[in-house]
Amino acid sequence: MPLLCSFFKIWQESAIFENLRVMLIEDMIYLIHVRGLAEYVKSSLNLEFELFFVNLEEDPPKMVTQAEESTLVTELIRVQNLFSSFFPLNGNCNALESHQMQDRVANAEFSDNKPSTSQSSEFIDLSCCMQNTEITVPTLNGWLLGYPVVYLFSKQHIEDAIYNLSTKYLRIFQILVSRNASPKKGSQPEELLSFSVPYELSMGGSNEPWAVAFLAQMQTKSAKCKPTWRSLKDGGE
Repeated sequence: MPLLCSFFKIWQESAIFENLRVMLIEDMIYLIHVRGLAEYVKSSLNLEFELFFVNLEEDPPKMVTQAEESTLVTELIRVQNLFSSFFPLNGNCNALESHQMQDRVANAEFSDNKPSTSQSSEFIDLSCCMQNTEITVPTLNGWLLGYPVVYLFSKQHIEDAIYNLSTKYLRIFQILVSRNASPKKGSQPEELLSFSVPYELSMGGSNEPWAVAFLAQMQTKSAKCKPTWRSLKDGGE
């Protein structure tokens, strides 16, 4: 963490890095693009894409849609609204300092692995988002990483979730990318991201409606990064 924050201090004048920040949520460290995260949070709250959940509190696990009534889904939406207030789309990187986050979010520089009281625009601690909620970090991560299917379970059912998932066959979904630079002989596509879904809930594999929609969404995003990526496809199950 100290080295990562120091890196951004050195390059903070560069336009390339001006939207990048280090975010901390409990014991997780994230490298975020402030503008991109604000846009993603808005699209989530506006239901621009349908999110599916696998309820791991039940055996066998059950697929739940974002539209279905669920206490945990409602709590996740509340957390998303908190993110929306922390990262306003009509703001900018400096808005994090002017926004009323100082009373709710601990911005600190690390010294000898201990937080100080000084503020930093490079480091944002949003651990407060996980207070007074039953949402777990794995569920939050699934949403933050943009997975179309997210594991859902409360803090009171962590052991049940571990058991219910570990005893099931899983289908692995991957998004593979190829760099735009001249490929080396024998080079293979690289994994951009991957996620799992219980096999019995994903019998259609890459033909599942949510999988098809997700791939189309990722291809649209990759079209904006043509200088970096030559191609994008799904692979592996």
